[in-house]
Formats: sequence, structure tokens, C-alpha cells
Amino acid sequence: MKKTWWSWGLLVPVLVFFILMNVVPTIWMLGLSFYNYTLTSAGDPRFIGMDNYNQLASAGPLWLSLGRTFIFMVLAVAIQTVLGAVVGYLFWKSNKVPGRRLALTLLFTPMILTPLSSGLFWRLMLDPVFGVINYFGELIGLDKIDFTTDATLAFPAVLVVDSWMWIPFMALMTLAALGSVPKAELEAAQVDNLSFWQRLIHVIIPAGKFIIILGILLRTIDVFKTMDLVYLMTNGGPGDRTELIAVALYRLAFKSFNLGYSSALAVLLLFIAIALTSIYLFVLNLRSRREAENA
Repeated sequence: MKKTWWSWGLLVPVLVFFILMNVVPTIWMLGLSFYNYTLTSAGDPRFIGMDNYNQLASAGPLWLSLGRTFIFMVLAVAIQTVLGAVVGYLFWKSNKVPGRRLALTLLFTPMILTPLSSGLFWRLMLDPVFGVINYFGELIGLDKIDFTTDATLAFPAVLVVDSWMWIPFMALMTLAALGSVPKAELEAAQVDNLSFWQRLIHVIIPAGKFIIILGILLRTIDVFKTMDLVYLMTNGGPGDRTELIAVALYRLAFKSFNLGYSSALAVLLLFIAIALTSIYLFVLNLRSRREAENA
């Protein structure tokens, strides 16, 4: 009995913090989405039912931002997963190379920087007047380019910076996945003279797929809500070329102060994030369910 009370005593502060910081704001946001509430208006919040959601359904610019976000998410996660897997595999195979620990430390540096500092850092580097990228470009005879205001290059520039920040994360997840592969199975595959692709498909992926898919899931959710990096680098411009849905939500909530409408959009994004998580978990458990059915 004493252990039970002690366990609950340790758990209660965490539960209280979770309820106050997550559950209560979510319920408040859900309730606010049914009201017409603007901070700059003198009137009280007015209940309007589903009007905010009906307005969302016909909001063309927001759906364009959402589509742009999905494109950004797919490209970013694909690039970071593939390049992260390659980098992780190279570090895994070079475990006896001198300086490996220092190289790993330097590799993971971008991941620990805040998106705000990274966005400002790259914005200065890409500056057409005194940016170091254009400086080296001029040395080899290229014209100056304003990457963050060019309608063609702004989106790829943000994508490259986001990948620069998070390829190390996927490399770390790849290293963890490769470390979970039983050595006995790898040695047996070498004895059987299996090719690299056969070892990858039949040994490495089955053993490390959970960690890799977990990394993809975390990156998908994180990329879906990317705001600060884009806001610092391009402010959603030029025009709306880099305006992701999180940037649009920020404008509605903290510039237009339309809290009711922005809460409805936030609820929609919450359900999309839940749906994405459910899809990943379904795919992750699909093979185990098939094996259970065949048993």
C-alpha cells in the first residue's frame, strides 16, 4: 500500500502538468472554435456553431497552404530519410576509423540548434549583398541570387535548410536501427554470401524497421507544424510561395487576432496529425498482425 501511494505521489505532478499544459488548452481551443471571437473587437465572444468550419471549407488560400505543407512534408521526410540512412550506414561501417566520435559530434550540431537561430543563420548566409553563399558564387563567376525572395528558389532553399538541420536526426535513428540488428544474423548472412541488398531486405530492415518508422513518424509530425524556420527565412514569401499551414495559422491567431477561426483551423490540423500518426502505427503493426493471423 505504501509503495502504491508513493508511486501515485510521483505520478500526480506529471499528470497535473500534462492536464494544465495540454488537456485544458486543447479543450479550450475546441470550444473556442465554435465562437466568433476576435481580440481586437469590443464585443463578447458569440456562439456561431459550425460557421468557422464552414468558412474553412471554402477558404482557398488555406487549402493551398495545406497542400504546399504536404508537398514540403513529403519531400523533406523523403530527403532526410534517404540521406540520413546513407550517412548513418557510413558511420556504422566506419566504427574503427580515427576521429569518428568527433565527426559524429560535428554531424549532430545542426540538430541541437534552435530553428530560430538556424533560420537567421541561413538567412544571413543567403543574403544577396553580404551573404557568404553569394560571395563564393561570385568567385566562380555566378551572378548574385536572392534565394529567399526568388519565386523559384525560396521553397527549395527552405527545404534544403530544414534537411540540413534534420538529416543528422535520421542518421542517428539509422545508427540506432543498425545497432539493434543481431550480430549473429549478420554473421550468418555473411557466411551465406548474401549480397548487400539481400542483407538489407532480409536482415537489417526487419530488425530495425520499428526505429526507422518511429523516426519517420517524428519527422513527419515535426515537419507538418514547421513555422519558425520558414517565418525567419522568408516570412512565407515571396507572395505565398513558402507559406506553410502553420505560418498561415500564426497570421490568423497572432496578427489578425481571429481566435475563433484560427482555433477551428488548429483543430483541423490536430485531427490531420492524429490521422498521420494512426497511418504510421497501422503500417508498423501490419506485418505482426499478418503473422498472428497466419499462425
